[in-house]
Amino acid sequence: MVSPVAVETGEASAAEAADGTADFELARAHAAASQVPDPEVPCVTVADLGILRSVTRDENGKITVRLTPTYSGCPAVIAIEMAVEAALLGAGIEAKIERVISPAWTTDWITEEGRQKLRAYGIAPPAGSSGGRRAFFADEVIACPRCGSADTAKVSEFGSTACKAHYRCKSCAEPFDYFKCI
Repeated sequence: MVSPVAVETGEASAAEAADGTADFELARAHAAASQVPDPEVPCVTVADLGILRSVTRDENGKITVRLTPTYSGCPAVIAIEMAVEAALLGAGIEAKIERVISPAWTTDWITEEGRQKLRAYGIAPPAGSSGGRRAFFADEVIACPRCGSADTAKVSEFGSTACKAHYRCKSCAEPFDYFKCI
């Protein structure tokens, strides 16, 4: 699954300027911002999570990077914004960071690559989609990211962060986090 603003975030090698020419600075800005790791789950980037909403240039030539927090109370929001700003400055790009809260972020925006990275890191990616009836506090079958067994049990509704639940695999006996479907 891809963020609904994938075109705006410059998946092409160079973004297009208003006059139709390539905007290499905008493409560099997108590349720099998209590589910033999530501070709470460092195996994925802000682009993998789909919280990097867009990288655009306004009519005055100013670049704006829009980010959507995973939820409004996420303690990492300011850290992520500062890390993106630092990555941009490191690439020689001055940009405005804008927090976008509507539409609200959903786990549906996590890319397929992001889901694979979560699984490889030992975190079960969200099962199902956010629009499902059982998205919150569901007792879905969550496969172990280590051995793939569906014989797992929820230990706690909250794991290492509020967006994750804690599970244990009954087959391999390993504990793991599950990134809740939001």
